[in-house]
Amino acid sequence: MREERDPGLQPERTRLAWRRTTLSCTVAAVLAGRTALTGGPSAAGVLVCALCAALWLAFLVLAHLRMRDLAVARPAAPAPRTVGAAALCTVALALCAAALVF
Repeated sequence: MREERDPGLQPERTRLAWRRTTLSCTVAAVLAGRTALTGGPSAAGVLVCALCAALWLAFLVLAHLRMRDLAVARPAAPAPRTVGAAALCTVALALCAAALVF
């Protein structure tokens, strides 16, 4: 006899974690854009800034879809492709922001 798992507050904590990560990505993208445009825009700076914006938008979409999926009483596990894409967007955004700083 197998009991059904009670998720309790875990979906709410996960939703809040997605919101915090989205906020962190937003800050990184805004700071990257500010850094790219400070002192006059260069072609490379604008390109990296556009890449940061695209990565931020992709992460925003993935996070929104996951938070929407967590709104049900018994949320399903995320697809490995979604988790991988979100991790890739986060790492790539951090690398782009770091490239603008150095």
